[in-house]
Amino acid sequence: MENAQATAGILNDLVQINNDRIEGYQRALKDLKDNEGGLKDLFTTLIGDSHRFKIELGTEIQVLGQDIDTSTSTSGKIHRTWFDVKAAFTAHDTHDILEECEFGEDAIVKAYREALEEESLPAHLLQIVSAQLDKLLDAHDEIKALRDQVR
Repeated sequence: MENAQATAGILNDLVQINNDRIEGYQRALKDLKDNEGGLKDLFTTLIGDSHRFKIELGTEIQVLGQDIDTSTSTSGKIHRTWFDVKAAFTAHDTHDILEECEFGEDAIVKAYREALEEESLPAHLLQIVSAQLDKLLDAHDEIKALRDQVR
């Protein structure tokens, strides 16, 4: 039972950071200009990915007999608040938006890597988390490349 709670706690942390990611991209969508349809499509796809990740993780949490945490993380809330303050002082150009998105991608990649280091995750969950991390790394690289193109 104790191991199930620890495992569910790790998975819930990943659910929370995916909630942060969803909120971050929803915020970024609002800041994009009408002519940035390609980025809007990308951000919408990344939001969908995080929803799928949450469902996959949530299913495993329920299998463990634990509750799914639907909140966002404290660090995510702090990051969004910082983004709001920064928004008051700077114009939202595409580079700034992509820079913020990359910062968020860095945070989720770090959380996933830390989860993979946890000894309480069984092999099948390590595979799920690792597969999600692979997709997150691809997204990170795409956001970074786009940011570098916009300079």
